[in-house]
Amino acid sequence: MSPQPVLIETALGVVECAVWGDGPAVVALHGAMGGYDQSVMLARAALAGGGFQFVAVSRPGYLGTPLAGAQHPEQQADLCEALLDALGIRQAAVLAVSGGGQCALQFALRHASRCWGLVLVSACTAPLLVELPLRFHLLKVMARLPWLTDMLRRKAARKPEESARRAITNAELCARTLGDPQAGPLLTELQLSTMEHLARRLPGTQNDIVESRRRFAYPVEQIELPVLLVHGTVDEVVPFADSRSLAARLPNAALLALEGGPHVGLFTHLHEIRERVWAFLHAHRPG
Repeated sequence: MSPQPVLIETALGVVECAVWGDGPAVVALHGAMGGYDQSVMLARAALAGGGFQFVAVSRPGYLGTPLAGAQHPEQQADLCEALLDALGIRQAAVLAVSGGGQCALQFALRHASRCWGLVLVSACTAPLLVELPLRFHLLKVMARLPWLTDMLRRKAARKPEESARRAITNAELCARTLGDPQAGPLLTELQLSTMEHLARRLPGTQNDIVESRRRFAYPVEQIELPVLLVHGTVDEVVPFADSRSLAARLPNAALLALEGGPHVGLFTHLHEIRERVWAFLHAHRPG
């Protein structure tokens, strides 16, 4: 059964999250078009085993977490710290994918004593220059037409391979991913969730687009905690070169390059990632 969300009142405002498990804490931060449910999927995909307490967050502007006052990654990082305070958690690792990367880096910079490790998967860590796909503009229209969203969601549920082909253009890799008994269902679940409560995912997504395209340069050399970067070499959304450059600047970083991996490399290379993330977090867990 999927963990259920709760609204937590923090010193900096309300945060929606789902909390489950026992052990050292890991905060999961979703990407664009996400919410706590996709943070749950991120945790399940990257770290299938137990031994950790997970906090799957809806970042500001997604589902139940308001955007006002937390538009910038710095503010979102402070909100994560306030959430840890409200939950009584002293330290946490951060597991972030795609658009959650900026918040994760700011958390490690601004609240280093609260962070015991950082895992960045296909993460936005430098200004993006790629054009927005036509699909995003279509989703904005769909958000105003719930009946159309429901119809397309039912179609995607019947024919998951069509949606998968848009995310994985390599036909062989797409078929292998969908045929995997673990990766296939996870990818399908992610794609279907995007079209559920679509209008409540758009404010955060539009904000992420703005933040990812403004000029920013973080002093990442100050991040001394252990960092694992995971990135597909043919990522069409966030360039692989960004993670390679970041790894070279971080004092204590490792880079897992997913050969031939697209932006959804978390699913196409699921088992390789799980093995590496599990080893990384267990090696650096507190105590």
